[in-house]
Amino acid sequence: MFSYDWPGAAAYLLIAAFLALPTIATYDQCIGEQTPRNGYNSANASHLAASEILNDPFPYYFPKQDDTANLFAMPACNGIKLEEATIDQLQEYMSQGRLTSVQLVMCYIEREYQTRDYINSILQLNPDVLTIASALDTDRAQGQLRGHLHGIPFLIKDNVASKDKLETTAGSYALLGSIVPRDAFVVSKLREAGAILLGKATLSEWADMRSNNYSEGYSARGGQARSSYNFTVNPGGSSTGSAVAVANNVVTFALGTETDGSVINPAERNAIVGIKPTVGLTSRAGVIPESIHQDTVGCFGRTVRDAVYALDAIYGFDPRDNYTSAQVGKTPAGGYVPYISDKSALKGARLGLPWASFWALADPEQQTILLSLISLIESAGAIIVNNTELPSYKTIVSPTGWDWDYGTTRGYPNESEYTYVKVDFYNNIATYLSELSNTKIRSLADIVDYNKANYGSEGGFPGIQPAFGSGQDGFLASLATGGLMNETYHQALSFCQQSTREYGIDAALHNNGAPVDALLVPPDVAQSYQVAAQAGYPVITLPAGVHSLSGMPFGLALMGTAFSEAGLVKFASAIEDLQVSAGTPYRRTLPTWAGYLQRNIPTVAQCFGC
Repeated sequence: MFSYDWPGAAAYLLIAAFLALPTIATYDQCIGEQTPRNGYNSANASHLAASEILNDPFPYYFPKQDDTANLFAMPACNGIKLEEATIDQLQEYMSQGRLTSVQLVMCYIEREYQTRDYINSILQLNPDVLTIASALDTDRAQGQLRGHLHGIPFLIKDNVASKDKLETTAGSYALLGSIVPRDAFVVSKLREAGAILLGKATLSEWADMRSNNYSEGYSARGGQARSSYNFTVNPGGSSTGSAVAVANNVVTFALGTETDGSVINPAERNAIVGIKPTVGLTSRAGVIPESIHQDTVGCFGRTVRDAVYALDAIYGFDPRDNYTSAQVGKTPAGGYVPYISDKSALKGARLGLPWASFWALADPEQQTILLSLISLIESAGAIIVNNTELPSYKTIVSPTGWDWDYGTTRGYPNESEYTYVKVDFYNNIATYLSELSNTKIRSLADIVDYNKANYGSEGGFPGIQPAFGSGQDGFLASLATGGLMNETYHQALSFCQQSTREYGIDAALHNNGAPVDALLVPPDVAQSYQVAAQAGYPVITLPAGVHSLSGMPFGLALMGTAFSEAGLVKFASAIEDLQVSAGTPYRRTLPTWAGYLQRNIPTVAQCFGC
């Protein structure tokens, strides 16, 4: 479940321990104790043994069952409050000499250890993390800073390649030991920005492609990641560990990937900010794929600013991903950070509510809370335009919840997202696997066979592994296509893109000639981000409240057209500032750790709103 293979960190700890502790005297069986080394004697040995006993297990080392308010209290880091610290605050502490990157990394490792058996957010720690942190501390001391992210630790989902000692497996044992040809583009960009790769996050195995009845956040290698707001329900996925780690102060920011909801869903269900960029803004090169038409790499942060710092570091043209050529001339010269605003930016902003398209489907309690937040936004000077509908919504929006095969459900597989995604996966995964070395896995068929041969752990058949209730029916559906891009495939792709773009989000934004700047949607209505996924359009979600029945968070999301991230950042940051300055309870709140001792399998069949 967890990799302990981090000799670099272990060596650092051993050296530090050796230097910090007195040594024990030498001993000869014939003449007894000799002159103690470093003045140490048997009395000191007894003192050392006694010092290894933990007499005060609460509140940092064990969760005290009758102290629910401090179940997983976070200790200070070198005298600094690390919980909820922003990137700007961490940079200030380091610039003042109050904190180093090495100390910061060690504190986050301690936090991971404290929460590991509960939320299970990290799959593998980077064995070189302390060496990297030390080098960046040296650079800082010499005045060689690389930007906002210098010396800041981050996590990546385990489907994002890193050319180091870390595995890249999508949570599956099938790819264990395989060697990637190079860093994913987004990882190399973050290294250049001075960020520190802390490790790989847990996830839904194969990013939810393998099964249609499964548990979000579960993989054979990683086990079950859980939301600290309610351990017993769906934590959101497939970028589960990335979101959970950020939500619980295990790390400052993280990367996830999305084909359909895998950034926005775990972000809003863990009360953090999630940015899902336009397809083509962030390179997918080096990312284990699902669909070339919808895959994108996104960012998680506890604040909009932190998430945008990450976005600024990773976006850009990459010759290994020709989709990124579409961004040329459509991105701001100075990046997205300059668009971070305060609540004054809401004055005069026209924000649309696609009521019948999405809002009418929201859970009643969520709807009430979100509408009170909309009223607050309106009081700040925004113009709220209701009924900015997607003309196609009656056809493309399932009234019963997220359904990526909704076209087939309606009797039209040539209008279904799943029709082309399962073909794309067959072809795209073969391309990815062809570049790996030290593995015999070269095709989807190889993965399917591996899961069957190792059904005890990988659930290759239905009804064996509870987290993969339907076995690997998603893989089998993809395998059955043979990767054939036939007429039905092209019809489905064309239909979904046109109905979500021209007759969908773009039409809603145009609003019959009275355009709005962005759409506000309830992202716990999963059909909202599903439409954006099919369009390849950006979404940013903000924490917006917690449901009284489940204790699970939910969000308020902003949706725009292709490469409209600058505007979305502007309004998202303005709304966030308004939430804080107004003191509304409908914003990010800390986890409650409800059900922290329960270990059920939280399947996706559970409702999202409750």
